[in-house]
Amino acid sequence: MKKSTKAICSLAAIAVLAAVIFYAGTLPTTSMFRTTFQMASIYALLAVSMNMLNGVTGQFSLGQAGFMTLGAYTYAILTIPVAARPNVYYLYGVAPWLENLILPIPVALIISGLVAALFAALIGAPVLRLKSDYFAIATLGFAEVVRIVVASSWLNTITNGSLGLNNIPSFKSYYSTFGVVIICIAIMGLIKNSTYGRSFKAIRDDEIAAEAMGINLAKTKLLSFVISSFFAGIGGALLAMYLKAVSATTFTLATATYYILLMVVIGGMGSISGSIIASFLVIFSKEWWLRFLDSPAYIGSFQVPLLRSGFRMVIFSIVLMVVVLFFRKGIMGDKEITWDGIHRLFTAKKKKREVSDDAR
Repeated sequence: MKKSTKAICSLAAIAVLAAVIFYAGTLPTTSMFRTTFQMASIYALLAVSMNMLNGVTGQFSLGQAGFMTLGAYTYAILTIPVAARPNVYYLYGVAPWLENLILPIPVALIISGLVAALFAALIGAPVLRLKSDYFAIATLGFAEVVRIVVASSWLNTITNGSLGLNNIPSFKSYYSTFGVVIICIAIMGLIKNSTYGRSFKAIRDDEIAAEAMGINLAKTKLLSFVISSFFAGIGGALLAMYLKAVSATTFTLATATYYILLMVVIGGMGSISGSIIASFLVIFSKEWWLRFLDSPAYIGSFQVPLLRSGFRMVIFSIVLMVVVLFFRKGIMGDKEITWDGIHRLFTAKKKKREVSDDAR
């Protein structure tokens, strides 16, 4: 495919995406499409950030919830309006140095990512010496430690203990969240296709061969861990912004780490576009498309069996099992959506039709 054709296709794709985002912003705030679309975009960022470590670098981490919690709490602490703090910290009071501290939202978002990245750098040096299941268990332990510490009594005047934080401000514009998500995913895409990204892939494929080629395993793994954690922190802050509140139970192993890992596996380990597709499919299915299964349905006086609260999750789980069984490497595997790939796909189908016509 010619470069000019690719450029035209890219501009058309950007225009379609912009149109969809603009359309979502024009809908009422109660619209399911509006809220689900925004939520799915945040989870797409979180899935891609996890994929940078788990898929691209091949280091299986379960610490996503911990970094999301650090990012969410950092953002909330730095942005809750001064006038609202007495109501938020009504039981334990607020630390003196926090009483009048408030930062602009963009600055607080960056600091949220930096705090998560700092903790990743601190624990990464010893933890990344571990391999396979041991590394996963160590990062899982870190996530649980973070969850317990933010709810501990000795941080009551900062994190508000087990009560959590509310009145968390968000962007004035609905579209700003999408801007942050697109920028972050674009940066991770550039990193994946850079020299650093090729080093990450080399470590995933064969650590011994990568080291023999001159790649510093310790530094490269740590770099991948820090990058993944930085964007997980920003994703956690965006999710806190979306929810308007955060507590120690907001990001647990089941509701955060496993949920995002599911998107990564379904999309394809190592595929950024696969993670994005899977995030939207999973969120839209769970939060919107399958909602009707939770409500009783009648055909005349006959009540349709099984349709009741909770049945949605049963069907959702079955669908996920089917997807995993038939797509062992995920929807995209480790490949990305490219214009050349789309062109080859349609060209191959056209050739097959021509061969079958000639055979007749």
